Amino acid sequence: DGSIGMKKRQGMVDDFNDPGSSLVAFLLSSKAGGCGLNLIGGNRLVLFDPDWNPAVDKQAAARCWRDGQKKRCFTYRFLATGTVEEKIFQRQLSKEGLQSVVDDKEQVNALSTRDLKNLFKLRAGTP
Repeated sequence: DGSIGMKKRQGMVDDFNDPGSSLVAFLLSSKAGGCGLNLIGGNRLVLFDPDWNPAVDKQAAARCWRDGQKKRCFTYRFLATGTVEEKIFQRQLSKEGLQSVVDDKEQVNALSTRDLKNLFKLRAGTP
């Protein structure tokens, strides 16, 4: 939640990254992580709440995938159908598709205007 001071947090990170550490998990909000934090002691990231800005989620994934990481890294996203999190994730995909077109990296299938409007449609009775 950002209430832990920088020095104390860095000590916790150092303990987690120590190869001899018995720690198996490090809980951190993507916003509190900030820039320059390396969590190479772990190789699995679980995203519970996607951010409207896809760069924030990519920054969170970059915490464990860094120089010095010796393990393969995995990112898991927990989403439920019909929730705002699903809509946010769909919006992220749309933004990333637009960014690829702007950067001319690759040709992508972007969401249509109808699809974008559908992102914000309330669906009563979704299981």
